[in-house]
Amino acid sequence: MSAVLETVMLICFGMSWPVNVWKNVKAGTAKNMSLPFILLITVGYIAGIAAKLLSGNISFVLAVYVLNLVMVSANLAVYWINRRHDGQN
Repeated sequence: MSAVLETVMLICFGMSWPVNVWKNVKAGTAKNMSLPFILLITVGYIAGIAAKLLSGNISFVLAVYVLNLVMVSANLAVYWINRRHDGQN
């Protein structure tokens, strides 16, 4: 049951990332994005993945952690792209 609840928590957090990535792509600027926040979330997901791997508790929850990390990484890429655009203006 705890794995199901952890997955629900991760899905709830994770649903916001595609929306955030799309919003930032459309904005075309990094001015309203926070690099420290994105990096903090990235480190958190990496820690969650490491905890699952180190404990040997490899289940469907790990896949959700990885999916969320991919989405946050996409947001990180958009940050750097938008920052480059900001420098060209």
